[in-house]
Amino acid sequence: MSDANRTIERALEQSEERFRRVVEAAPNAMVMIGHGGRIEMVNAQAELVFGYPREEMLGQAVEMLVPVRFRAHHPGLRDTFFEDPHSRPMGAGRDLYGLRRDGSEFPVEIGLNPIETDDGPMVLSAIVDISDRTEKERSIRASLKEKEILLAEIHHRVKNNLQIIYSLLQLQVDNIRDERLAELLLESQSRIRSMSLIHQMLYESNDFAYVDFDAFLENFVPGLISAYSSDPDRVNLTIEAAGVSLPISAAIPCGLIVNELISNALKHAFPSGDGSLEVTLARRGDGLVALAVSDNGVGIPDGFDVANASTLGLQLVSLLSEQLGGDLAIRRSDPTRFSLTFGPVS
Repeated sequence: MSDANRTIERALEQSEERFRRVVEAAPNAMVMIGHGGRIEMVNAQAELVFGYPREEMLGQAVEMLVPVRFRAHHPGLRDTFFEDPHSRPMGAGRDLYGLRRDGSEFPVEIGLNPIETDDGPMVLSAIVDISDRTEKERSIRASLKEKEILLAEIHHRVKNNLQIIYSLLQLQVDNIRDERLAELLLESQSRIRSMSLIHQMLYESNDFAYVDFDAFLENFVPGLISAYSSDPDRVNLTIEAAGVSLPISAAIPCGLIVNELISNALKHAFPSGDGSLEVTLARRGDGLVALAVSDNGVGIPDGFDVANASTLGLQLVSLLSEQLGGDLAIRRSDPTRFSLTFGPVS
């Protein structure tokens, strides 16, 4: 053998030895198999993960490390890999399991890497035991499910308690002869109904953090018109709020503001009973939310100081606007419009 050939042979031997050292020192279980599915090399981590001494694995079919229920399909999957060998994860999108010597199964992630050797193409599998991660994920999912159930129960109970209060107020209204007092109780009922409906929508949805405010308005405002107007058909209603969801921290004060502004318009804007109401809600490009309630009624008299109004409804609008950190603007007539900008809302 010439010196050049001996040099090449030593270099190949050294390269192979370095490769074996790298595989042996790898933090993951490493198993190399040939095209026939026989185990050609394993490292110390593979012995720990699968529970076999390496002499019991070398030369054996790799299916010994695969749960029985998956073995029938494994050779076909292996052949498919050798037809188009390239580095990739095994079984992407599927749950994979390994089989220990004691017969126990455990979840794994496997990376496949083609290796060219003197004995032909082989595949080096990097195998990670993900039992701890899987258990933590299961615990997190279970915890989240418990919290979802708890939140649903909280919203359900809040809604039911508010409905009980609503019914008690209705009993009082039915037995009161004082029209002004009955009107005040009716206003309180509207506020309670607004909060109750928001909690009902949260309880019935899959998202306990956000309220579909378009759906809330479509359910709430027509009922409010029926409660305050002797002939609801004479009030033309337009709602534009498609695609806007609000967190519950903003949805409840926003719902109460809508309640106050709509009921105020119904009481004062349309002496003849005929009129138009418009409610718009939009999320702006800067993340702020813009709410507007407009009517084509008689307008707000020039002598009426909205900012220092003594009525509870307008005081609530001012307080709730501050709670939302919003800016409230008022147009007195043609049309009368209350515009609130608040946020940003994530």
